[in-house]
Amino acid sequence: MRQTTDPTGQPPAADPLAQEFVQFAVEAGVLRFGEFKTKAGRLSPYFFNAGLFDDGAKLGRLAGFYARSLVGSGLQFDMLFGPAYKGIPLAAAVAVELARLGHNRPFAYNRKEAKDHGEGGTLVGAPVRGRVLIIDDVISAGTSVRESIAMIRAAGATPCGVAIALDRQEKASDGNTDSPWSAVQYVRDQLHLHVASIATLADLLQYLQTSSAADLAPHLPRVRAYRDAYGV
Repeated sequence: MRQTTDPTGQPPAADPLAQEFVQFAVEAGVLRFGEFKTKAGRLSPYFFNAGLFDDGAKLGRLAGFYARSLVGSGLQFDMLFGPAYKGIPLAAAVAVELARLGHNRPFAYNRKEAKDHGEGGTLVGAPVRGRVLIIDDVISAGTSVRESIAMIRAAGATPCGVAIALDRQEKASDGNTDSPWSAVQYVRDQLHLHVASIATLADLLQYLQTSSAADLAPHLPRVRAYRDAYGV
């Protein structure tokens, strides 16, 4: 993951890929501003809904951002795994884009319920083996990641990391108590998996600070205040 400050304590230079992605998400209506209630019961000034990457052009561009981010990260993996349900089209689309960049990798995904006919089982696609990278949209509580880890290990493979679109960089919560760390930090530090994100809350703040769009200006102080209250 990218650092949010450099060794001198200054904000890092803007990441061009992350800034391009945030702009794309805003223009596609996937990243919205207003007042939204989160699973933790917080009122967030922004909302990211990857389910709205809902046509071929948007999904293709999203997969391209994942692929470019992964290639740039240097993370080594042998295949992709998409947890049901949002991870399924993501893993397939990212596999296509990685192949276009010269990094052809197999992919697999799971069913929510085991199939008792045909090939049977809960896993579909390529055999799950080697170093497996989990593809998802965000990490909210880490539940999906833990379930994916269990399936990957049960197949005899090794989970090596998680790729997500947006890291909200905020404290995890069970609705009553705030954790001292974020869900992403939990996956990284407690589950010992590398987490690669296309963009972070810090990238969103940089975008709002530099955007010339007048309608976005009022959202900057609200997002900054939310980060000050719940950020990690």
